[in-house]
Amino acid sequence: MTTDQFTFTVAKTDGTARTGEIRMPRGVIRTPAFMPVGTAATVKAMYPDQVKALGADVVLGNTYHLMLRPGAERVAKLGGLHKFMNWPYPILTDSGGFQVMSLAALRKIDETGVTFQSHIDGSTHVMTPERSIEIQGLLGSDIQMQLDECVRLPCSDEVAENAMRLSLRWAERCRIAFGEQPGKAMFGIVQGGAVERLRIESAKELANLDLKGYAIGGLAVGEPQDVMLRVIEAVEPHMPKEKPRYLMGVGTPDDIVEAVSRGVDMFDCVMPTRAGRHGQVFTRFGRMNLRNAKHAEDTRPLDEGSKCPASNGYSRAYLHHLVRSNEILGMMLLTWNNLAYYQDLMAGLRKAIAEGRLEDHIAEVKEGWAKGDRDGIADHIDNMATGGED
Repeated sequence: MTTDQFTFTVAKTDGTARTGEIRMPRGVIRTPAFMPVGTAATVKAMYPDQVKALGADVVLGNTYHLMLRPGAERVAKLGGLHKFMNWPYPILTDSGGFQVMSLAALRKIDETGVTFQSHIDGSTHVMTPERSIEIQGLLGSDIQMQLDECVRLPCSDEVAENAMRLSLRWAERCRIAFGEQPGKAMFGIVQGGAVERLRIESAKELANLDLKGYAIGGLAVGEPQDVMLRVIEAVEPHMPKEKPRYLMGVGTPDDIVEAVSRGVDMFDCVMPTRAGRHGQVFTRFGRMNLRNAKHAEDTRPLDEGSKCPASNGYSRAYLHHLVRSNEILGMMLLTWNNLAYYQDLMAGLRKAIAEGRLEDHIAEVKEGWAKGDRDGIADHIDNMATGGED
């Protein structure tokens, strides 16, 4: 059941991990949740109804890309992002800060905001905290992110501290610009690089703003997993327990299960879609590269136990052929499989937390990854030898 307000409830905890629900006018987000990335108003290689059928409750849109093309004002004129992309359910938009850092040809950051050149046509744009919130409002997103300065890791403590403090000042400006929007939310973003004391200070200061949710940003940018997990462990005790926690841009299935066990509620990452377009698949057996020649005559599906038609309805040999031939259908099917696996992973985590068996469940999941597909390969060889079907 939806609500006319934005609410978050924790239904059950297992250690630091928790499962619950975010409710808002456009729908319910079951947590822990993975948000497929719809950068330019589309989850690449997927139909919206497919994304929903896999179990996704929310998708992510990108402020930077949408402001450049087709333009926030145009999207608003056309009825808003939900109507534009035929996704009537919750949408979270990021602020554009990370893309400015990683994509803009030239950029200048000062107290006012960011002046940058478009990576598309070189045109100059100014992104202030107020303009970021304005753009997200024009898009009509349900969860909007503050503008922040995201630094690359590793970096000096001084660089991390300066970016963290600027992000805090921008968070206050974003909060004022956002105002009161019933049924919608603005999240703050914890920054501070890999320096625990800076991260803790950022989390405490943001909590004082009494926002509706809080994210941990500036991770999954090349640092080792143990650094990311250490930052989460340092920050989690200082993030309000009654508010959702979002780890931005993460990540691999292993990153996700480890972060869930440390109290994170929301995730997004381009990995499952991008990998699918490049011949990589995720399954309960681990990660596979369908470009490899060993799949050329393998008649088994990716995972006969999956409910996803892409996972159980096509042979690995056929998928290998599609990938090696650069056929669009190959990209579509592998992306479909990957997003199905990610949503199944989240559903399993939610169930395990509710049943109080998260630690055992994670051990079972990791055992499947480590074991890989060896038993299945042996069965397949035996069946081929006896003329049976797999």
